[in-house]
Amino acid sequence: MSSEFRERGCQGRGCVRYIEIEKPVLGNNTADAQRLEQALIRELGKEGDTQGVKIALHLLKTLPARLRTWDYKARAVVFKDRHSWRLVELLPPNLMDAGLPEPGCPESGPARPVLGAAIDLGTTRVVIQLLDLESCKTLGEIGFDNPQVVIGPDVLARIHYSHKPGGLDQLQRLLVDGVNDNLNKLCRENGCALDDIYLVTGAGNTAMTHLFLGIEAFEIIREPYIPCVNIPDTLKAREVGLAINGQGLLFLFPNIGSYFGGDLVAGILFADLDKKQDPCLMVDVGTNAEIVVGSRDWLIACAGAAGPALEGGISKMGMTAGPGVIDTVMIDPLTRKVEIHTIDEKPPVGICGSGMIDLAAALFLSGMIDIRGKFSRQACGDRLKEIEEILSFVLVDKENSGTGGDIALSQVDLNSLTSSKAAMYTILEVIVKNTAGLEFEDLETFYVAGTFGSFINPVSAISIGMLPDIDRSRFKVLGNSSLGGAALLLLDPSAFDRIMEIRRSITYIELNVNQEFMNMFSGAKFYPHTDRSRFPSVSLEFI
Repeated sequence: MSSEFRERGCQGRGCVRYIEIEKPVLGNNTADAQRLEQALIRELGKEGDTQGVKIALHLLKTLPARLRTWDYKARAVVFKDRHSWRLVELLPPNLMDAGLPEPGCPESGPARPVLGAAIDLGTTRVVIQLLDLESCKTLGEIGFDNPQVVIGPDVLARIHYSHKPGGLDQLQRLLVDGVNDNLNKLCRENGCALDDIYLVTGAGNTAMTHLFLGIEAFEIIREPYIPCVNIPDTLKAREVGLAINGQGLLFLFPNIGSYFGGDLVAGILFADLDKKQDPCLMVDVGTNAEIVVGSRDWLIACAGAAGPALEGGISKMGMTAGPGVIDTVMIDPLTRKVEIHTIDEKPPVGICGSGMIDLAAALFLSGMIDIRGKFSRQACGDRLKEIEEILSFVLVDKENSGTGGDIALSQVDLNSLTSSKAAMYTILEVIVKNTAGLEFEDLETFYVAGTFGSFINPVSAISIGMLPDIDRSRFKVLGNSSLGGAALLLLDPSAFDRIMEIRRSITYIELNVNQEFMNMFSGAKFYPHTDRSRFPSVSLEFI
């Protein structure tokens, strides 16, 4: 996540508020709960219409003792939902000491931290961020492979499995247990406990949202493709199985439909697309390429397959980032000498999505592949071998690899990458030019996010015709925008209204594969494109 977006701070609007409650006097019989509600409304009214405040029964049971022990001052843990603000917990006003014990008032002794957790519920990988809700500082972050991969590598396989007896419960339990284990690890690393976590926000695609909540998901993949729920209610976290504070709440970002999930809504929030005066574009590259273009006045979105060929999907060489994975490739156009960089500078074991884009660009710009994306035997020389009867470019030979075997890009892999880059560019062209009526040059900012999208070198992506040839300064990396949006809601709970407005304002375009789309796609399958005038900055000196 870039430094531009990393720390936004609470700015006095976070989930923990210091309040002072009017003390009772003779002649004023207003109940403790109503005086507490009035104090909260005064505080939360700074964000506009409070819609009232819900105070749960468990808080009412000990409210008189708490208020009198704390001299009618308190810290309130609050969260906004569709219907009202909710008081999650009431805590002592003094951070150093909870006050003297009183009958019916359980709080005493040193104060505990007030924490929240933001979760990116990725199909392949799950990432959790732990935040201090009072300082709004990030305490730690952890990522892990989605445990559901043992059932199926993709959402489709998991949804089919969920339709079997006991399948849905098993899928939910795998994911929730994985989240609990990693939350616990984050807490231990920071000297706190799961019971200190009061709020969890999460964002994922529509299917992952359903599977995490244990909701039937089969109709998502069956015509007419209708999800069970698009706007899940804010829930008690324990209802889902999260082992956080017993009063803690869980909120998952709303979906737009079966193929437009809360992860993209979170990304729009994080990028502030809904606040931009001039049109901007955000592309989130993961399992699919999800694209949103627009401004504060309008938002248009669509999705299409572009990612799997680049990230451990179609390509045998492609893999997710990790130690020893090649993330950068350079080839001198004159000498054709190959240089690579691996994560943690370990012996190379494979290549990730950004590395594959670098490799394709370097091969093309050095004349080692032609405009059709086919290897040149003469230019590749002895790096080109027949491996399992398929022509392959050896990036790292077995003597220098960390696997004991050659790390090679086959012509089949390259064809897959070519199709992926063509799909990406065509989708961008359809939504920007054909749908929004804009030119790429009209975009103020081109945001890149997603699993490997964050690490793409724009120069390499432009060189192969994957991204449009616009001023490089317009490209900005968002990092994990799904996680960033979920964390932003913990920093500023009033952002809830923006989330709901984003959801209402988006026009979702279904990409029907018609003849016009296929014609555009065919042209984009050349390097960088059949129409070279679209890529004036790409040097063709050695091609």
